Formats: sequence, C-alpha cells, structure tokens
Amino acid sequence: MRTSTNRSASCVTIARACLPRPGREAPVPEAAALVTHRGGCHCGAIAFEVDAPARVTVSECDCSICRMSGYLHLIVPRARFRLLRGADALSEYTFNTGTARHLFCRRCGVKSFYVPRSNPEGYSVNVRCLDQSTLEHLDIEPAKGAAFAG
Repeated sequence: MRTSTNRSASCVTIARACLPRPGREAPVPEAAALVTHRGGCHCGAIAFEVDAPARVTVSECDCSICRMSGYLHLIVPRARFRLLRGADALSEYTFNTGTARHLFCRRCGVKSFYVPRSNPEGYSVNVRCLDQSTLEHLDIEPAKGAAFAG
C-alpha cells in the first residue's frame, strides 16, 4: 500500500493512511469502483464492513479527541456501512454540542467508527481499524477540527 500526506501544496510520500476532511464528504465513486473493506476493534467484539474505493483520501483531524486517539477519518454514507457484530459492545461518548456520537468498544476501548458532527447521516470509519489488505493507497489530508470542536 502506498500513502501520501498533503501538509501544504506539496505531497510527501509516507507509509501510512489518509482521510477526507470533516465537513467535506468524499465524492461518491461509481459502484464498480467500490470494494468491501472489513474492520473492527482490537479485541474482535466489534466487526463491520464498509464499501469504499481501494484508493482513499482520509482526514487527520487536529481536534483533541482525534489527536489523542490517532483517528484517521474515512467518511462514508450510512448505506455503505454495515455493523456485522458488536452493537451490544458499543459505548457512546459525546461532548460539546452532543451531535457527534463517539462509539467505543467497551472491552478494548478502540473507536473504530462513529457518527460525526460534520456528517450525522453517515459514518466516519477509522482507517487504522480496517484490514489493510483491501487498501491500495491512502492520501492523508490535515483537517482543522480543533476550530470545529464537537
């Protein structure tokens, strides 16, 4: 897998993943361009599938909760996310406006997906929690979530 980070006008190639910026939904690709990615938490209590391209752009948010957890956001419409197991293992945390529903595994504490304030009709999936075998390339873009907070 190849990754790059866009910190300014130039791109730096690095070996890690990237996300779309909160508040900006990634363009919806053709159905044929989507692959099914599997993911979950560390202990395996939570498992899910998400349909997204094999090459994705993710956001690295600078807000306190994302920075502290190392979260990389892949925003997807609700229809492209399927929770396979673990609804009973999820614990919810909210702060600030209470709009964002931060969901954690109550056993291992990993936040593998949540309902973001910027897109309450979809999900933000933590790319770090996906099986890396279906990801071909990740572009990481910085996001100024600290100014958005919540």
